[in-house]
Amino acid sequence: MTLEPLHCASVLIVSDDSEFTRAITARWQTEPHAPGITVATSDVWQPSIVFGYNLVISGPVRDGKSESILSQLHGSATIAVVHSTELESDAPFLQAKYPQLLIVPRQDGWINTLILVSNEALRRVEAVARSQRAEKLALENQQDATLGRYMLEMRPGINNALTSVLGNADLLMLDADRWVPESREQIRAIHTMALRLHQAMQRFSSLAAEMRAGENESQDETKGAPQRVAVRA
Repeated sequence: MTLEPLHCASVLIVSDDSEFTRAITARWQTEPHAPGITVATSDVWQPSIVFGYNLVISGPVRDGKSESILSQLHGSATIAVVHSTELESDAPFLQAKYPQLLIVPRQDGWINTLILVSNEALRRVEAVARSQRAEKLALENQQDATLGRYMLEMRPGINNALTSVLGNADLLMLDADRWVPESREQIRAIHTMALRLHQAMQRFSSLAAEMRAGENESQDETKGAPQRVAVRA
């Protein structure tokens, strides 16, 4: 059974108790933003089914499978896990054994507590995901900046080499009649490709100049901005 998601978060409920899963899904649909919810029984359980979910909620299962499922969920470093236990007295033991899991005993008002804890876990997962994306973007920007600096340093040498290739290709083309047709075509190809590289380097130089001009303008605006001075009455 799968409920259509109302936003990008996705939740997997693992339980053999249909009332348990029905209560959670019904209660969550009263929230302003309900996640996409998928329900799986212990018969189809395997660790790989949690991939792609932001949160797993573990509930009552048959045949004493709870310990095995919890131990496998506990090893996941990228998925938040909330486990609902029937007895409140079991909570301290489970929390000590599986410190990464969030334990919610099924006592009075448990469904509201579980939804509250689950929403907080989803927010935490989302915050971690944003942080990881920001770190990845920062690393990519740093790599691009390193490549850009290298290109700037190598630009004079590349331009000199291209100028030499173009000049020699021009000289060879002046004596095109001396060459067999195959050689003339090869010389023209060398000249054309070198010219394209030269144009690309010219564009790179223009972009670098525009970026420097923009940085200088931004710095000038910052220096020229009026300074606020606190005046006491």
